[in-house]
Amino acid sequence: MGLITRKQFIQRSGMALMGAPVLSALAPLTSFSACSTDTDPLSMAADEAFWNSIRQLYTLDDKVINLNNGGVSPQPLPVQNGHIERYRRCNLAPSYFMWRKVDQEREPLRERLAQLVHVSNEEIAINRNATEGLNTIIFGLNLSPGDEVVLSPYDYPHMLNAWRQRELRDGLKLNYVQLDLPMEDDDATVERYREAITPKTKVIHITHVINWTGQIMPVKRITEMAKAKGCEVVVDAAHSFIHLPIDLRDIGCDYAATSLHKWLCAPFGTGMMFIRKEKIGKVWPLLGNHEPQSDDIRKFESLGTRSFAAEMAIHDALDFHDTIGQDRRSARFRHLRTYWTDKVRDVKNIRFYTSHEDRFAGGMSTVGIEGWEAEEMVGHLFETRGLHTTPVKWEQVNGVRISPHLYTAKAELDLLVDELTLMAKR
Repeated sequence: MGLITRKQFIQRSGMALMGAPVLSALAPLTSFSACSTDTDPLSMAADEAFWNSIRQLYTLDDKVINLNNGGVSPQPLPVQNGHIERYRRCNLAPSYFMWRKVDQEREPLRERLAQLVHVSNEEIAINRNATEGLNTIIFGLNLSPGDEVVLSPYDYPHMLNAWRQRELRDGLKLNYVQLDLPMEDDDATVERYREAITPKTKVIHITHVINWTGQIMPVKRITEMAKAKGCEVVVDAAHSFIHLPIDLRDIGCDYAATSLHKWLCAPFGTGMMFIRKEKIGKVWPLLGNHEPQSDDIRKFESLGTRSFAAEMAIHDALDFHDTIGQDRRSARFRHLRTYWTDKVRDVKNIRFYTSHEDRFAGGMSTVGIEGWEAEEMVGHLFETRGLHTTPVKWEQVNGVRISPHLYTAKAELDLLVDELTLMAKR
């Protein structure tokens, strides 16, 4: 499955971009001349010539239009190449090059990741994904029988399962906050969490951007309220990191974790975890360490042998991110969501489970059609148009989640709009 050529893309999309600058897939990132720091992000969000040049750095299959980037995103060629180069180097003599050479990039990487979320590098652990990071926190907290945890049925299943396991094993009590998605009243959302807190509540678990629909939760306000009541706060940032600007110090949470293979486009199976410095010594590692009660964040990185090449290629993903810029990324994500949702939001029989307001949604949106089940929608969209989406049949949501990325072309979203419109008329 080769890289789609510029000619093929233009022919498929019908867009007259013959004059658009195209970057070689192997060109250095400095060739992004359009990425000057004084370019307005909102203007750049609609600059199709520029985003088409970004598209050329991705190795895309011409038979599959990937609109499930929220699950896992592809890596651009600079990241793929950085990963492969390190992988080959490690194979020259694994225990020497992997541990003594490639892994020397770890501390600079830790510092770069910490700067992105505005915390100390002594509060960031590098691991494999959000599930691993959040499970480390959930199973590592010192909680006793009868202690209560507040969470929502719309939190990610792996996290719900981890808390339920602690409920079964340790006698915790789980109090669930019911949400009516989309939620478009932050006061009401905060109040629902407040009402779920009792004198026995020890922990509040919040998903910053809900994976099922892309709902942005008022995580800072919930954290402030919870901390005022003496609760610790765990934030699932799997879909907020890089998708949105995120400042963990400003949010004020005690713990957080994210995957780096989603919106950052780092190698598959890379992630990071944040634990506030004064909390580290009280959290037990998920995997054993010789000093389990140490206040050194590195105790959580005793994972055994894993792909150091993949971890250190996060550097290349950060380089790619820095070249484009956080504000331009976030603006493009929202621009793409608005582009397609505006075209079908008033179509009869179509229902959105995601807000159309930017303060409540980023780049993801979940749409349903009366008379269609989620799995039916997914199968039909792929069979008719090659549109790869993900079904969401969870709680009150029944539809497909659409999550474009930087390389997504508007012509591809036009195909989505056309087919959804036809489906809604059946």
